Amino acid sequence: MNGWSDNGLWLAGISAGAALTAGAASLGRFIARKRNQAASAGPSYQLELLDSLYNNSPIAFAVIDRNGRFVDINRDPSDMVGYSKEEMKGRSFATMVEAESHELTKKIFNRTLNGEKCEQDIRIVHKQGRSIDLNIQTSPLVRRNKTIGILVFIQDISDRKRSLERIRYMAYYDDMTGLPNRRYFSNRLDEKLKAARENATRIAVCYLDVDHFKLVNASFGRDFGDMLLLQIAERLSRSLTEPGDLARMEGDEFAACFDRLAGDGDVKRRLDELMSVLVEPFELNGVPVYITVSIGVAVCDDGSEDAATLLKRADTALHRVKENGKNDYMLHHGDMDHIALHKLTIQHEMRRALLNKEFLLYYQPQYDLASSQIVGMEALVRWNHPERGLVSPGEFIPAAEESGIIVPLGDWVIEEACKQNKAWQDAGMPKIPVSVNLSMRQFSQRNLTDKVNEILQQTGLESRYLELEITESMTMDVERASQCLKELTDLGVNISIDDFGTGYSSFHYLKNLPIARLKIDRSFVRDIQQDPNDAAIVAAIIAMAHNLQLQVIAEGVETEKQVLFLRSHRCDEMQGYFGSPPLSSAGVQELLLEKHNRPALPLFH
Repeated sequence: MNGWSDNGLWLAGISAGAALTAGAASLGRFIARKRNQAASAGPSYQLELLDSLYNNSPIAFAVIDRNGRFVDINRDPSDMVGYSKEEMKGRSFATMVEAESHELTKKIFNRTLNGEKCEQDIRIVHKQGRSIDLNIQTSPLVRRNKTIGILVFIQDISDRKRSLERIRYMAYYDDMTGLPNRRYFSNRLDEKLKAARENATRIAVCYLDVDHFKLVNASFGRDFGDMLLLQIAERLSRSLTEPGDLARMEGDEFAACFDRLAGDGDVKRRLDELMSVLVEPFELNGVPVYITVSIGVAVCDDGSEDAATLLKRADTALHRVKENGKNDYMLHHGDMDHIALHKLTIQHEMRRALLNKEFLLYYQPQYDLASSQIVGMEALVRWNHPERGLVSPGEFIPAAEESGIIVPLGDWVIEEACKQNKAWQDAGMPKIPVSVNLSMRQFSQRNLTDKVNEILQQTGLESRYLELEITESMTMDVERASQCLKELTDLGVNISIDDFGTGYSSFHYLKNLPIARLKIDRSFVRDIQQDPNDAAIVAAIIAMAHNLQLQVIAEGVETEKQVLFLRSHRCDEMQGYFGSPPLSSAGVQELLLEKHNRPALPLFH
C-alpha cells in the first residue's frame, strides 16, 4: 500500500523531495527546542512535565509528518502493533491500515492538516497479520502558522469492541442455538414489512411450538432437552436459508418468516416443507425420539401490519392448533381474536364473580330405579352474570380450567354444596348425599384431603353425605390416585367415576381404587333404543360393575323407554330430565317435601 500524497493534500502546498525532508527535520528541531526552552526557563516543572507525559502517558501518541510517515512515538509500540520503535520510524501510516479503513483514515489526516481536530475508529493490521481496532484522535502540529505534521493519540479498543459485540450478540441472539432472538426477529420483521409495503408483496409469520416438550425434559433431563432444541433449530434452518428468517422466541417456541409468497397455496407448501424436516426421529442418549410441532400462521398481504400485531395473531392461531389436538398448522382468521378476547374477558369476569358471589348451585336429583325414590343430588354450578343472566357451564368451565380459576371455584362448590345439604337435613329433609365434580387441577392438589376435611368440619356435614366425582383420566397415575382416594375414603367420603366409558377405561383402576359407583356417560344412554352397540355397551358396563360390587348410575335419562331398558338390566340409579331438571335450592326443597308427603309412583309419574 502506498502513502497518501495525491492531489497535494498531504503536501498542502509543499513540494515533494526537499520540502518533505525539511518538514520532518523541523518536527525534530521543534521538539528539541521545546525541551531546551523548558530547561532554560528557570525554576519550573515544564521539562519534567514534558518528559513525564512523553515517557509515562497511558495513551500512546505518535508524531507523523505531512507525508504520513512516523517521525516519533512516545513508547514501545510492539505490544500493540508488533513493530518496534525503530521499525515504526519512517514507516508510512497508510501501509498499516486495513483496506476498509484506508479512505476514511486518509480523509481524517487531510482534515487535520487543514487545521481540524478529529477522532475516528479505524482498523489496522498487526505485524503478525491479525486485525486491530484502534481509536485515533488527531491534532495538527503548527509552527509559525503552518501545519508541519500531525499528533495522533492511539488507543487499542479491540477488547472493548469484542465486549460490545458480545453484548450485542447477547441482546439479539439466543446463546444456546445461535439463532436470532425475539428482539432481533421483531426488528427484522418490521424491516420486511416496510419492504412489503413498498413492493406490494405478501409475508407470512409462523409461531411454532414443540408438542409435548416437557415430556422430553421429564424423560431425559433438561440438558438433553436443550440438545433436542439445538437439533430442531438446525433442521428448521434448512427450510429457511436466509439468515434471520428463523428465531428462537423462548423455551421450545420458534418463529419463522416467509416472504415473496405467491398465494395461500405457496404458504401451505412452505409450511409442509417446514414440518417435513422434523419427520425423521432425533436421537437422544441413543434413543430415537419422534417429535411433532404445532404452528400458528398470520399472513399480511400488503405490509400494513406491524411485527407485534402479526406475532400476536400467529400466537393466537398457535393456541387454537394446540386446543384442537396439536401436530398441525392453522392460518389466523378474524374470529380468533374475538374468541381470545372473549376468553380473557370471561376469566377476568369470573375472578370478579367469585368476589361478588355471582356463582350459585343448582341440584339435579338422582333416583333409585327400583323404588323411584330420590337417593342423591348432584351439585351443578351456574353463573348469574349481572348483565347476561345465567351463563351455561359449557361456556365458562373450560375457561376456568385453562386459567386455574377452577380451583377456588371448585373449593367454593364443595363448601356451598355441603352447607346446603346440612341446611336441608336440619330442616327435616331426607338425609341423602350430594355429589360434586372434581376438576383435574383440584384432584392434583396435594392438600385436597385437608381442604375437604376442613369444609366438612366447618359445615358440620357428615362425610358419608358427600360424594366426589372424578373422571377416568384422573386415574391414569394409579399410584398418585390411589393415595389421594384412600385419604378421601378414610374420611368417609364416597368416590364415583363420572362419564364412564369415554376416557381411560381400565379394569385395573376399577379393581385397585376405592370407587363406590360408576356413572354411565349420557352419550351411551342417549341412543340405547336406536343403536344396538350403545345398548350392548350400557348392558356390559352394568354387568361388569355389579360383578365388581360397584353401583351404577345412568346420566342423561330423558325417556320412558330408556328407564325401562335400564331397569331391565338392573341399573341401580338414574339422573336426567325424565326425573327432574336441575333445580335451585328452593326447588329441591319443594321437590323433597312433595316426595316425602306423596308415595312414589312407577316411572316417576
